[in-house]
Amino acid sequence: MTETERQAWLQLAFTPHIGAESFAILLQMYGTAGAALQAPAEVIAQLGKHAKHAAREWHNTSLARAAAEAALQWEQQPGCRLMLSCDSDYPAMLAEGITAPPVLFLRGNPEWLHKPSIAIVGSRHATPQAMRIAHDFGQALSEYGITVISGMAAGIDTAAHQGALKGKASTIAVWGTGIDRIYPASNRTLAHQIAERGLIISEFPLDTRPLAGNFPRRNRIIAAQSQAVLVVEAALESGSLITARLAGEMGRDVMAIPGSIDNPHAKGCHKLIKEGAKLVENLMDIVDELSYPARIASSSLKPKTHAAKPKPTLSQPLSTELPTTTPSPEPESTNEHPLLTKMGYDPIHPDTLAEQTGQPAADIYAQLTEWELDGIVASMTGGRYQRIK
Repeated sequence: MTETERQAWLQLAFTPHIGAESFAILLQMYGTAGAALQAPAEVIAQLGKHAKHAAREWHNTSLARAAAEAALQWEQQPGCRLMLSCDSDYPAMLAEGITAPPVLFLRGNPEWLHKPSIAIVGSRHATPQAMRIAHDFGQALSEYGITVISGMAAGIDTAAHQGALKGKASTIAVWGTGIDRIYPASNRTLAHQIAERGLIISEFPLDTRPLAGNFPRRNRIIAAQSQAVLVVEAALESGSLITARLAGEMGRDVMAIPGSIDNPHAKGCHKLIKEGAKLVENLMDIVDELSYPARIASSSLKPKTHAAKPKPTLSQPLSTELPTTTPSPEPESTNEHPLLTKMGYDPIHPDTLAEQTGQPAADIYAQLTEWELDGIVASMTGGRYQRIK
């Protein structure tokens, strides 16, 4: 592809109201992006849902041209790439699952797009226990050689990315903003870690703000690029259920982790399980469902590099043996404490524990405060506490 045609491709992709479907139709009709840009507005008006809006702005090319030029300049930075849907290494899974986004902004190592992968998604307002579970599953999957995909939102996404970065494989973050806008801002450090040791993806032009309509589009990429979607914790109205639904429609496996019946953030997972999603309790539930050992043994994955060597090499074969240790083992001493046994893993009020155990409430509060400082329990709304280890 010539530089002129490449710039035309970007300009067509960034033209307002020209989505992936319209882009594909125009390319089929005219053969090249450069020729498609010369199409009359009458043709554009017949393309689809937003065709009339696109036709009205068709000849106002300044915004799309400026976006294309900014993208080409951005690509000059180390570790940055514009991947076009016509490129030979464009991920096959993504192109098969949805109409291929014509342009992907990539920051990091594109080879992660061609490795076994599972999405971990869930609530942005997750409970401490769910955060620990997402982190531990992210790390365990990565240790097994499976790339973890998520959206880098607060909550479950963040925990899954952080866990995956501790394993042998890595993680892919799919953004609903321009790749030059870190959202949420609190994940700035995480974003830099993923760019160095994993991969960040966005289909949106530079400087795109975090608009509500962007995130369902992000979710479809997460679903399409994953062989399975694992929902850790989600309310009934959670966007994670959209990702799970899209994954099911694409023929991907949908899995969910059950939670307490008293936790409203677990009801989305329970709904998925009722509808046929795989109930997951440990890593082997996922591995067995997807028959991963044979697949991973035939691929090449790198051992995790440390900060001194941030760029992955992806050169060494991965053992198919499972990690010999389970993530976040519970301290032996706390396992033996009768108060922890009485708490279980559901949120509970100290006064209720005092009634159940017959111990003074002051002693219960003091013990829970000590455990909270040690990271064994976490304080919840309404004065309740929940065991997280």
